Amino acid sequence: MSEMTPGFADPAAPARPLHALTPQTLQAWMASRPAPEQAWLSAAGFEAALGEIRLLPGADGGVAGAVLGLGTAADRARSRFGAVKSVAGLPAGAWALQGEIAQSLRSEIALGWLLASYRFDRYRPGKSQPEVARLVAPDGVDGRRLLEMARAEFLTRDLINTPAGDLGPAELEAAFLALAARHGAATQVLRGEHLAAGFPLVHAVGRASPRAPRILELRWGAEGPALTLVGKGVCFDTGGLNIKSGSGMGLMKKDMGGAATVMGLAQMIMALGLRLRLRVIVPAVENVIAGNALKPKDILTSRKGLTVEVNDTDAEGRLILADALAWADAERPDLILSMATLTGAARVAVGPDLAPFYADSDADAAALMAGAAAGFDPVWRLPFHAPYETVIEPGIADLDNAPGWGFAGSVTAALFLHRFVEHARYLHFDIYGHTPADAPARPKGGVGQGARAVLEALPAMLGL
Repeated sequence: MSEMTPGFADPAAPARPLHALTPQTLQAWMASRPAPEQAWLSAAGFEAALGEIRLLPGADGGVAGAVLGLGTAADRARSRFGAVKSVAGLPAGAWALQGEIAQSLRSEIALGWLLASYRFDRYRPGKSQPEVARLVAPDGVDGRRLLEMARAEFLTRDLINTPAGDLGPAELEAAFLALAARHGAATQVLRGEHLAAGFPLVHAVGRASPRAPRILELRWGAEGPALTLVGKGVCFDTGGLNIKSGSGMGLMKKDMGGAATVMGLAQMIMALGLRLRLRVIVPAVENVIAGNALKPKDILTSRKGLTVEVNDTDAEGRLILADALAWADAERPDLILSMATLTGAARVAVGPDLAPFYADSDADAAALMAGAAAGFDPVWRLPFHAPYETVIEPGIADLDNAPGWGFAGSVTAALFLHRFVEHARYLHFDIYGHTPADAPARPKGGVGQGARAVLEALPAMLGL
């Protein structure tokens, strides 16, 4: 896992000023500065563009401070965390944000700064970890909350970034149990052939791998509303007998991104001590090929009793989630939330940056949209469109795991999952879990999506 941990600078340590400016405030601020500093910045061409940084020289020849460009509101809307895209170039030490900045922007800069410190150097053990510039938690922001958001995101990124050779079901289990132990949560693990009776779909997907499938469960909290999180834990996906191409397998170490993201969300909930009863369920498998692999056109009976025709062994995520959701639903919690890297159709619909979600409650959906803004974690609602229900009904069985309709693949997958939740409000996220190119505070690689939005929405959704 990454050696770097997010953190703010010690507020008692000497800190250099970081003057945050927009193009509109630049001129007045410049007029208030010493003439040599004005000349220096003019010669450097500083215009307060988004993320633009210039160092300010001190009388002793050292660095006295720096200026940070905030750009325009339109610039910031186009680039989340864009103001911190160059902070890695600041000299090491403590920095204190200066300037008249709205509290939401202060929070975005502070969270982005923390997230930008992420490094994944597990496979470069000889690479030194240089000292980094650290921000003093700005006035008016909840520094502890932002730190827990960043720590959770680092956990999620580490898990997704670790190759499947080093993160199979057993290793995911170890990370899950370590998370539970850090927060005093109770756990249960069911493995291998013990799943055949109680979790037949999980067993069917994972039985071909020598790395046994398993169900991971965590429970925390003794009072308050009941929240159950379910995360897809496919540690590697070959597609099974409906095998993927080589390029299609290239990112399949991230197919446990749903599990990684609900683990990050659970860490935030427990670290912040939210008053609720938390349950986390992760079905962990590898979808590989062997003589006993799941076959196309097999018909399976799920934990719930619904039969499923397997029309594509590469649509395995919804199978393992189905059993987990049925188990979650049996306890009738107030809210069930699932996260999964489930469909390519979701990426076609909204691209890699947005986390699409489905909600059977308009109030929950509204809370999530507000939470997304507060947590700097964009989400977008897609519909549980009831007229498409017939598409997932093959006739020979109750359900079809991969209808060959050619349309609305994310919607039909969500409808499939919803059949396994009857007694609770339900939210489902069809996430990507990967940043395809370096972006501010989000280096290329694994990324959490939707967890901060959910955290911010929980008070409204559960009456906390």
